[in-house]
Amino acid sequence: MRTLAEELEVAPMALYRHVANRDDLVDAMVDVVFGEIGVPMGGGDWKSSMRRRAVSVRDALSGHRWAIGLMESRRNPGPANLRHHDAVIGRLRAAGFSIEMAAHAYSLLDSYIYGFALTKMNLPFQTTAEVAEMAENMLQPFPVNEYPNLVEFITEHAMKPDYDYTDEFEYGLDLVLDGLDRVRGTS
Repeated sequence: MRTLAEELEVAPMALYRHVANRDDLVDAMVDVVFGEIGVPMGGGDWKSSMRRRAVSVRDALSGHRWAIGLMESRRNPGPANLRHHDAVIGRLRAAGFSIEMAAHAYSLLDSYIYGFALTKMNLPFQTTAEVAEMAENMLQPFPVNEYPNLVEFITEHAMKPDYDYTDEFEYGLDLVLDGLDRVRGTS
């Protein structure tokens, strides 16, 4: 609310002069986030369209960390929210998903996207150096070789100079989209 008030150059409490209550304000803020997300368009490959949407949602959530728990919780969604949901369902239906399978696909995609965004937001590291420091602090009190699989994962994967947890997103997204493609024509 403070950020919005700053952008509007008003005191935070002055926002309530323009909305009926806190819920209306939160609904409007969530609608702004939905407005930043690319709406999937018809034509072309459905998987590419859903991929672009997934990356757009992830990016919007990384810029609005407060929104992760609110995106699907609003009782009075705004027009950007409704437009977004309608477009996703329409794109899935146009790709040959039954209404039941479109519901499954939408739920699976959003569970993956929001879950990844939440995990990324809460990771206690950003850089490879921070991974190394965290690993040392985490494992130091334990005997050597007590957690050999974790040590291998950290040293052989997470501490590599080019490692970025964000890269894991598209790998998982491909698995989700490929799985949905396999069941697309079923009910």
